[in-house]
Amino acid sequence: MLKFYLQVFVYLFSFVVSLFGLSALDIEKMIRKGYVGATWVLYFTLAMSMAYLLGNFLMGIIYYFY
Repeated sequence: MLKFYLQVFVYLFSFVVSLFGLSALDIEKMIRKGYVGATWVLYFTLAMSMAYLLGNFLMGIIYYFY
């Protein structure tokens, strides 16, 4: 049960860090007018992808030493 809570915490932490990292990008300059909804989908898809990669990396390190 502890493993499950650890995974949830690591993935949520990774998602927050990914959102924080993506907030540094100026996305308004990269999008076309009228594609706001598609931009939000892209933004959250990138954040979830980055969170998954970072979460797997951190879980690998935790399992290696745990």
